[in-house]
Amino acid sequence: MPHFTIEYSANLDRKVDIGALCRRVLREILATGLFEVGAVRVRAIRCEHYAIADDLAENAFIDMSLRIGTGRSVDERKRAGEAIFAAVTDELRALFEAPHVALSLEVREIDPALSWRKNAMHPRLRGNGPGHPIADNR
Repeated sequence: MPHFTIEYSANLDRKVDIGALCRRVLREILATGLFEVGAVRVRAIRCEHYAIADDLAENAFIDMSLRIGTGRSVDERKRAGEAIFAAVTDELRALFEAPHVALSLEVREIDPALSWRKNAMHPRLRGNGPGHPIADNR
């Protein structure tokens, strides 16, 4: 389970293709090899109201959070964070030509004792769900 959330200031709507950014993050998360396809969620939340730094209208932010289940080493989490941050930085390189953007990423582990989930996609993507030949021949 990686859940990746992108919060961004609304003034980036005309400057960033947020849908493309979400898909790029999805590809980078999967490329780490640390997560199952059916577990990945990438979403963006547009922040209409915000105040940033010296309150110039040009100031913008993208704050990213990667929440993951336990079981990965610090090195694996760091490697994933670095790869995703590098990909997003590359995707947004034109924004950094002006001194008005703040980009951040935090990786957090989810406490399994305080997390509940049900995912109907896993059996399908693992090839053993209803309607899949492997499951129907058991």
